Amino acid sequence: MFSSIVSADWLHDHLNDPQVAIADCRFDLMHPQLGAQQYQESHIPGAHYLDLNQDLSSPVDIHGGRHPLPNPDVLANKLETMGIYSEPPAGPTLVVAYDDSRLAFAARLWWLLRYLGHDRVAVLDGGLSGWKASGYPVSSDLPLIKTGNFIPAIQSNLVLTLDQVNARKNLPAVTLVDSREGDRYRGEREPTDPIAGHIPGAVNYPWQEITDAEGYLRSPSEQRQHWKSLSNSDEIIVYCGSGVTACVNLLSLNIANIHGKLYAGSWSDWCSHQTDLSTPSSN
Repeated sequence: MFSSIVSADWLHDHLNDPQVAIADCRFDLMHPQLGAQQYQESHIPGAHYLDLNQDLSSPVDIHGGRHPLPNPDVLANKLETMGIYSEPPAGPTLVVAYDDSRLAFAARLWWLLRYLGHDRVAVLDGGLSGWKASGYPVSSDLPLIKTGNFIPAIQSNLVLTLDQVNARKNLPAVTLVDSREGDRYRGEREPTDPIAGHIPGAVNYPWQEITDAEGYLRSPSEQRQHWKSLSNSDEIIVYCGSGVTACVNLLSLNIANIHGKLYAGSWSDWCSHQTDLSTPSSN
């Protein structure tokens, strides 16, 4: 299996490789148009833009969270315009995802592709800032629309629904991981969702701990050490606010050779049901 991480040096050496597709996933939750604007101004040469709201999520409904999983066929059609093939003889294409937010959005694409059965996907270590720091070029030229062939093969074992989380979260061998910042987990601050706190029984592993301040992933040994206390868990279920930054923790678990599952709707879906909520002081 291909590594889930590539360096700027590696990507620079493979910029013209027809077996490699590059996805710019930059996004700003507070300014949803900013990522696309930044992409128009400059991006890694040959990269195509994937928007969190438009491409990597479905429209918001009453339930399902703020970033419901995208329709697999709609996303597949978008991936095909990037020249991505899911099967031989032209594929599987290696997809390299990057952002400039410590992998917050690139990891979403990384997880989604694996969910669609496409394991040849990696994130760019250090993101766009690391690329620029290495002295590599950026471009404002938009890549041509390409032709690919992407056939989704849904891996349903990677994702859980609200009902499944409810049924499993109190089992002794199951660990529920909240990926948000500590103050949101504790209910001291909630800037987005209508209720503060966390799902009862969840433990807190903030997603920012996976990378350093410059956005580089910590070493595989550090990733394994990070999750060491959960080594006896038979099942690890990961959530965040809306199922996006939880994917950074899932990437880390993958690097540590630990299987994790995503509660895709996450806290925003949980809140929408107004049921069994923790108080800020609960564990």
